[in-house]
Amino acid sequence: MKTTTRLLLIACLAAPVLVACNKTEDKAAAVAEAPIAAPTTNDSAAWDSYLTEVVKRNIEGATSVYLYTLPDPAGPDFQGEYDRQLEKAQTDVARGGTDGTLLAYGSQNSAKSADLAVASFTGAEAGTMKGVRVMFIGAPADSERVKAAVEPSGAKYQFIEAK
Repeated sequence: MKTTTRLLLIACLAAPVLVACNKTEDKAAAVAEAPIAAPTTNDSAAWDSYLTEVVKRNIEGATSVYLYTLPDPAGPDFQGEYDRQLEKAQTDVARGGTDGTLLAYGSQNSAKSADLAVASFTGAEAGTMKGVRVMFIGAPADSERVKAAVEPSGAKYQFIEAK
């Protein structure tokens, strides 16, 4: 009888603590999901941080992530950086994909990011990217052409509006 009484007493004392812990977790989850706003300037560092945060929030199921970003198009070496990113993206796509791979494209200039994504999938063979998710972070006006370039490869397409 003493044991039962002690167990009931412990359970009664522990219940408020457990309930309080759950409330803290709920608040933390609500804070973690607060919307993130896209930078209003062409600052490359701000955009890189924004894109990284968007990818982190949508990373579910990904075991490896490749994020292709571009600098400010008005910058001094934009074309060189674009060419290097395109070469890397084309190499990654040509290699084919494995389950759990996430390829994400985005920058402050949605049209240029869309150009990069479309160009990187130009040589992709049908069905070689099954199990891969391609995320495009940009403007809705650019989404359809990226989707059209990605889908023949067998990859799952995901669009996230930069706003």
